[in-house]
Amino acid sequence: MRILNLLKIALKAISLNKVRALLTMLGVIIGVASVIAMLAIGEGSKESIRAQISSMGSNMITIRPYAERQGGVRLNRNDMQSLTMDDFGQLEGKTSLLSYISPQVNGSGQVISGSENWPSSIYGVDPDFLSIRVWEVTDGSMFTDAEVKAASKVAVIGQTVVENLFTNGEDPVGQMIRFNNIPFKVIGVLAEKGENTFGQDQDDVVLAPYTTVQKRILAIDYLHSIVASAVSEEEAEAAVANVTEIMRDAHQLSANATEDFEVRSMDELISTFSSTSDMMTILLVAIASISLLIGGIGIMNIMYVSVKERTREIGLRLAIGAKGLDILTQFLIEAILISITGGIIGVILGLSATYVIEEILRWPTSVTSYSIAISFAVCAITGIFFGWYPARKASALDPITALRYE
Repeated sequence: MRILNLLKIALKAISLNKVRALLTMLGVIIGVASVIAMLAIGEGSKESIRAQISSMGSNMITIRPYAERQGGVRLNRNDMQSLTMDDFGQLEGKTSLLSYISPQVNGSGQVISGSENWPSSIYGVDPDFLSIRVWEVTDGSMFTDAEVKAASKVAVIGQTVVENLFTNGEDPVGQMIRFNNIPFKVIGVLAEKGENTFGQDQDDVVLAPYTTVQKRILAIDYLHSIVASAVSEEEAEAAVANVTEIMRDAHQLSANATEDFEVRSMDELISTFSSTSDMMTILLVAIASISLLIGGIGIMNIMYVSVKERTREIGLRLAIGAKGLDILTQFLIEAILISITGGIIGVILGLSATYVIEEILRWPTSVTSYSIAISFAVCAITGIFFGWYPARKASALDPITALRYE
């Protein structure tokens, strides 16, 4: 009952100075709104990065030659010849942690259809490549294993290539194109993927059997890379270790020998981007939290003013039997009420700001329940921390001195 009475007194004291209370809340309101908006931007960025990386194949593992240095200059990976079809065969036959695996060779050049041409890249792969990259063929079909073995001159092309070669809207499937003057029959069109995390257009691509690209375009018998897909994201780390062990055995490397290949998973990429995003989020939240600190100082200042203004009231209450704890609790409740009310308004403002950021600026955002919970907790702590000292000072006043205060 005593707490209820103190709450009523605190509410009445705040209502008598509405404008002053609102101005005091302003720092807390801005701080809470900023924290929620910054956390939402940070979480949205991480989710966007994960989604973009997943579109590249979240379980994807890439085996590439190690780029050696000669005379302080790092060599081009595509010139290294440390990956062969024997490596591919070893991986295909000795591990159960990979669900799909494909050789890969690639080159760049001019794609030509009639009078139209477009600079693009060609990737020599096998049919499993689409499953590894989580990609679909929307028109036509993917080439088969039989076409890979026969080194057939067939191709599946991306949407960017379609838009730039078939400008009159004709169906690409069945048409003939040339890549560096080598004719290919288009048998399929890939689903649109858009840009990846690095800003690279994933649809600007031509896929062909790796045997065809090796023999007819690049004139090589080695591989530029081997791409695979782990059976699950949870098994990706174990799959990387298993692939590394198999490759070391295949290359007959001793325990102390340096590897002439690199094995990378998407987990490493996700971890790198997530840690960078986390650091940026922490920095933004730290900057936004300065407003909360300023708001707390404002609460302490206004409580000091309130104690000064109500010194005679405090003295009268103490004289008629109120305890110091009652006075302390009353002023502490006032500080917490100001802080919590500012927090509620700040949460509403923060959610509104997040909506505006997503709808108008088109930045990815994601509001989490913990960000709201943290904001409320910080508001309560701010009210207690910055309201305690003025409340303690009020409760320690001498009744006689307080009654004489002018």
